[in-house]
Order: sequence, then structure tokens, then C-alpha cells
Amino acid sequence: MSLSIRRHAAVLALAAVVSLPAQAVRFEGQDFADTLPLGGATLQLNGVGAKVFVMRYSAYLAALYLPQKASTPEAIYAQGGPKRLELRIVIPIVKDVSTQEFVKAINKGVSRNSTEAEKAAVEERVRQFNAAISEVGRVKKGDRLVIDYLPDQGTVLTINGKVHGKPIEGQDFYAAFLKVFIGERNSDAQLRAGLLGQSS
Repeated sequence: MSLSIRRHAAVLALAAVVSLPAQAVRFEGQDFADTLPLGGATLQLNGVGAKVFVMRYSAYLAALYLPQKASTPEAIYAQGGPKRLELRIVIPIVKDVSTQEFVKAINKGVSRNSTEAEKAAVEERVRQFNAAISEVGRVKKGDRLVIDYLPDQGTVLTINGKVHGKPIEGQDFYAAFLKVFIGERNSDAQLRAGLLGQSS
């Protein structure tokens, strides 16, 4: 085989590898990408979990993406760079659910897992985020909520591909938000364990 043919074959092989989709992790019948691009970085799937409501039905599935995998909340809060939390609404027993349920959970989670100083520092930004999600009104099965942290913008809320509200500045706010899901005083230990990569 000539040198030019070998080079051509190598280029084709490399192109095939580059074009391959990211591996998917299957959880409760849905696929989550193992890696994804965000803010100029490649994020790793840290873990997935389910929020279980009454009658043991999953209300939503959650996936946490980080620049580097981490198994403790402290390591996650401390990481710089972009981050993503994705929520997929899957609840089968009602047609839709009010976003006020998320507002209540956020307020409770931030309050339970933050010091007085931390709460005071993010209080206004929590209100801004809650106002943005409240505007949506209701979410239904199949909806996707993506909450990204981009260092040059802040926290961005996207629902079904549409951005809601303005970016909320500060990594401290995103850390306070993540505490709702992975803080020590969370409302769902199984969901927390999943997002920390401790269960599947």
C-alpha cells in the first residue's frame, strides 16, 4: 500500500472516530449523553437520578454534568468552569405540574443547606431565578429543563430549547442551587446519590 493511500485511510479512520456520537447512559428508559460540549469545555456525566413522588412514580429524571467527575458535594461546588443540571419531566399520573413546586423546593433547599451569610448573599438572585421559572406556569411529561452555569454569563435556564429570564451571575448562586439536589439536607437521598455517581 502506497504512502498516500495509507494517509488517506488514516484520515478516513480519524474522521469516522470524530463523527461517532457520544456514548449514552440509559436510565429509566431514557438516554443521557456520557459527555457533552458546553462553554468551550467537554463535560462529563457525573451521575443520574430520579425524583420519586407519591405511589413510587418518578416525577423527573436528573443528570449532572461537570468538567471533572466528583463524588462529594464540596468538590462539585469548588469546580470552576461550566456545569449543567438537566431535568426531564416523566411523571405519568398527572397531565402537568405547576412550576411553583420547583420554586418551593428551591426555597426550601437553599434555606436548609446554606448558612445565614450564604442565604443573604444569594437571596435576590434566588428570587430572580424563581421568577423566571414561575413565568413558565406548568410543565408536562416530556419537557426538559436545563440549568447551565457559564462562567462568562452566569446561570441560564432553558426549557424545551427556550431561554427564560436573564443569566444570573455568580458561581455562588449555582452552588446554592445545586445544594437543593446534592446538599446534606436534601429532600431525596436516592436522587442525591444518583447525581453524585453513587448509584445508577
